[in-house]
Amino acid sequence: MSGSREIGARTGSDSTDDLVGIGFGPSNLALAIAIADHNRRDPDRPLRAGFLEQQAAFGWHRGMLLEGATMQVSFLKDLVTMRDPSSPFSFLVYLQQRGRLADFINQKSFFPTRIEFHDYFEWCAAEFAAEVAYGRRATEIRPVVADGRIEAVDVVSRATEGPAAEQVRRTRNLAVGTGLTPRLPEGVELGERVWHTRDLLFKAPALMERRNRRFTVVGAGQSAAEAVEYLHRTFPDAEVCAVFSRYGYSPADDSPFANRIFDPSAVDHFFDAPEPVKRDLLDYHGNTNYSVVDGDLIEQLYRTVYQEKVQGHERLRILNTTRLTGVQHGPDGARAMIRSLTTGEEFALDSDAVVLATGYRPVDPRPLLGEFARHCLTDGQGRLRVDRDHRILTADHVDVGIYLQGGTEHTHGITSSLLSTLAVRSGEICDSLLLRRTAAELRGDLGAQVGAGAV
Repeated sequence: MSGSREIGARTGSDSTDDLVGIGFGPSNLALAIAIADHNRRDPDRPLRAGFLEQQAAFGWHRGMLLEGATMQVSFLKDLVTMRDPSSPFSFLVYLQQRGRLADFINQKSFFPTRIEFHDYFEWCAAEFAAEVAYGRRATEIRPVVADGRIEAVDVVSRATEGPAAEQVRRTRNLAVGTGLTPRLPEGVELGERVWHTRDLLFKAPALMERRNRRFTVVGAGQSAAEAVEYLHRTFPDAEVCAVFSRYGYSPADDSPFANRIFDPSAVDHFFDAPEPVKRDLLDYHGNTNYSVVDGDLIEQLYRTVYQEKVQGHERLRILNTTRLTGVQHGPDGARAMIRSLTTGEEFALDSDAVVLATGYRPVDPRPLLGEFARHCLTDGQGRLRVDRDHRILTADHVDVGIYLQGGTEHTHGITSSLLSTLAVRSGEICDSLLLRRTAAELRGDLGAQVGAGAV
């Protein structure tokens, strides 16, 4: 695929980018590909884009790349296929170049392992090494004002390691793809033996030499069940306690009609719906994504529990209808404080590690936007107003487009932070950049004509 990408070389004296993407996870990677596909089709009018990523290299949930864990979405929902099946960045092209296309077909599965899909992401990201400044964190957004209008912004960044010298990049548009941040139980802080699942593979191997271990895993969703299975399998002498408020793990609704909520057309329906209908749709279909587990994994864990009862050695303990009330950090472990929801009984689990599979929440972009945030419009609940093209609505004197790659569930629906519509969304943002550039050029031409007395 080398040589297939063109993100737009700088020409002339204008050093302003058409787009700077903050973060280079799957969302902004898909956007980089959409821009590259456009530039290949229309090389005379390329978009110029660059990206900042605080990680030292591309990485997507590396701490949960568990052996054997599969994707929850079809390989056809890769970074491009739903937008353009002919793109050279498709998962099928990746398989062909890796020499595994026939082998994958013979699996008769739509769901690659998470490790393989991550390798696909890395394969795509490698094509944009020159456009991504890795190891840099965006620290400030400075509006650039001319004649009373905000016509651009300066993106200030600093290296995450080494000298902290500032770098500034000017752009007409931003794509904020800073991902999600861990959601923690109230009053609980992460520590040496209190982990979020995002760090599971980074932290757990350090405990391999310990004997008679106990792990406490808090949560009822897919990540929680996967963490339970991984710890139980990896530490054969350890007790693994699963703590959740439900009676049991609930299966994800992946039936064909319910899955329509992940279709690109569903975003249109959701966006145009009245606010009460939006709330209803999120409630109706939360069981397609939130606090649910793949049915095969549920059955596997149940079989494990049953077989251990038969053998009289129960290492996997399902502490259902319970809730974590607190965690006490210790020098050689952590104590999880648990309360039964049915009896009110409280007890402690002394653990080598407490693993919090408690999900994520979107990152509010306003602290990063700083002074610029006061020009962004909000709704009656204080949430950012976002147009259909994923752009924050701003005051009339703002010409800069701020596009959100996530954090728009209230306007665009349940797929806001998921992979399902990522390819289509990147195309919509690319199209919006092109339309807005054309409109700006037309305004400039009209202004020149007025200034010259032509109209």
